[in-house]
Amino acid sequence: MSDTSQSIDNQSQDSLPENRMPVIRVLARPADQNSGGSIFGGWIMSNVDIAGSIPALRRVRGPVVTRAVDSFEFKKPVFAGDLISCYADIISEGRTSIKVKVEVYAERMKQGETSIIKVTEATLTYVAIDENRRPKKIPEK
Repeated sequence: MSDTSQSIDNQSQDSLPENRMPVIRVLARPADQNSGGSIFGGWIMSNVDIAGSIPALRRVRGPVVTRAVDSFEFKKPVFAGDLISCYADIISEGRTSIKVKVEVYAERMKQGETSIIKVTEATLTYVAIDENRRPKKIPEK
């Protein structure tokens, strides 16, 4: 048994968050793989950024830009065929900025069995912008 397949078999079983809907779900494809056989980290980062922006733009009721990636942790690899689900929640707000936590789970189907694995979590900061791309005050709730 190769080291890669052994690490897949020994991954702990997680579960999708209860009573929550993912912000986005995306299937990882073979074209998204890196030379090591797992999904390229930049592909995951891109999907995390999209997922994090959705609650931010809904809260702002307008456009936002990514200001910072405050933390990003790849916990487990993602492989072609995994269905990733991104859950995103606003964790704090400033005058013009919003901090969002994103958690990513992979649904992995192997030999007729499905397992759920938490693969990534990140915290990102978004800034509300006006029509001139300048920071703007977040509207009252």
